[in-house]
Amino acid sequence: MYLYGASGHGKVIAEIAEQLNISIDGFIDGNSAITSVLDYKVIASDALGLEGKAVISIGNNKIRKLIANRDNHLNYITLFSPKANISCRVLIDEGTVVMMGATVNSEVKIGKHCIINTNASVDHDCVIKDYVHISPNVGLAGNVEVGEGTHIGIGAAVIQGVKIGEWCTIGAGTVVIKDIPDYAVVVGNPGKIIKYNRE
Repeated sequence: MYLYGASGHGKVIAEIAEQLNISIDGFIDGNSAITSVLDYKVIASDALGLEGKAVISIGNNKIRKLIANRDNHLNYITLFSPKANISCRVLIDEGTVVMMGATVNSEVKIGKHCIINTNASVDHDCVIKDYVHISPNVGLAGNVEVGEGTHIGIGAAVIQGVKIGEWCTIGAGTVVIKDIPDYAVVVGNPGKIIKYNRE
């Protein structure tokens, strides 16, 4: 298996793979100055010509989407920390990683290439679309929907039934109590829109 991105985020994913006894062939990274991470070799290039299993170990949602669309010849797999709590009634798509201490409850649906980070809590019946990053210690109550590419910052809380649009940024510690439109940047308690990030 290859890890696409030789960063701190990649180190965490590598340790999950080690705990699952998955052999790591190396990291892929365009920065030629990085030659090894955690004693694994770094291939200083893109993934052209490589074959096999891979996980994109980059926290930036837009970059994960770009790589997944460009290098779709790779076999992207899911990785779940053995110390995560995941219901047997969860649907999780390719390329998604669930970190240590995270909880994903019954009937949750998670899309492609998402990050459910350390100690995040995703309650029943949530729907998380592709390329979402749920940061450490985020709490999503039941029936929350999170649109493609949205990043929910560390320690944020979202009450039940809220719909968050595509490519939103929810700031650290924000408390979301109402629906959020696409591209909104939301901060505070209660969360307020301060601007929009248009593509």
